[in-house]
Amino acid sequence: MKYKTLGKSGIKVSEIGFGAWTLALDWWGKKIEEDEAKRMLKKAYDLGINFFETADMYGKGKSERLIGEVFKGMRNEIVISTKYGYNFENVEQIGHNELPQQFDSKFTENALKNSLERLQTDYVDVYGLHNPKLRHIRDDTIFQTLDKKISEGKVKTCQAALGPAIGWTQEGLEVMNRKNISAVQTVYNILEQTPGNELIENAAKKDVGILVRVPDASGILTGKVKADTVISKNDHRKERKREWIKSALDKVEQLRPIADRNGLNIIEFAIKFIISKNAVSSVFPTVVSKEEIETFAAISDGKYLNSSDMKEIEDIYNTWPSYELKATPQTA
Repeated sequence: MKYKTLGKSGIKVSEIGFGAWTLALDWWGKKIEEDEAKRMLKKAYDLGINFFETADMYGKGKSERLIGEVFKGMRNEIVISTKYGYNFENVEQIGHNELPQQFDSKFTENALKNSLERLQTDYVDVYGLHNPKLRHIRDDTIFQTLDKKISEGKVKTCQAALGPAIGWTQEGLEVMNRKNISAVQTVYNILEQTPGNELIENAAKKDVGILVRVPDASGILTGKVKADTVISKNDHRKERKREWIKSALDKVEQLRPIADRNGLNIIEFAIKFIISKNAVSSVFPTVVSKEEIETFAAISDGKYLNSSDMKEIEDIYNTWPSYELKATPQTA
């Protein structure tokens, strides 16, 4: 396992991180029982993964609790990233449907206190704004509160996780100007490089690490989703339309020759593409088994795609049509 520095924070994180949302939400076609979830976390650690990414809303605290239980007494050996901003107490979590958001000082204080208790720690390495909108990013009081938590030693550094869907370009660019934002998380994969490429370019200038989720393009690149795959109604991937799946599979075939000549299968090739970008600090594959963790961890071996391959991928990508990006609605 190779490690990179998370932007200006100085924190060393594994190139392959563990996105712990799958442990608490059955949105990926599989419900993971608690014993299995704990085995997955332990396996990740044994394979050199030190970066565990979660949020308070995942299973209404369940994901954080599992991390706290598994790594009790090992606090200095792992990097914990969690996020807040959704008031999930009295609502049901359903797919992409967003919940009420709050980032005010009182809400932040309480959210962090609860997260620390569940994680069984007195600090988090990375504390994140969960899907902030432009008005939040432009609100100085939110960042003053986070700065206070850093000065108190309860938080080491902060991130902004953009979402829930792909997009939020302006949000990502503006938040990189905040002094204690060391990371921006976004949807990014070899098939969906917009707005990631622009964010990556700006992150390199601002000394901000990019954290990547959905690197498998919702199962297209792992082979889990094929042209005839039936996606159940509670599966997060149901948001992907049939036309998108067909188009994505066609794009994979355009890229396959580059993967073949590097001796890589498609998912290995797709992850190598991401970690070959210097500004990308860590990738969070969607994993639902110990075997998948082993597969992804093995990809971080210090071997990256060369510049000519990266240029060829860029040239192919630039021939593809653009797609809709989400953003904060603008009234002005």
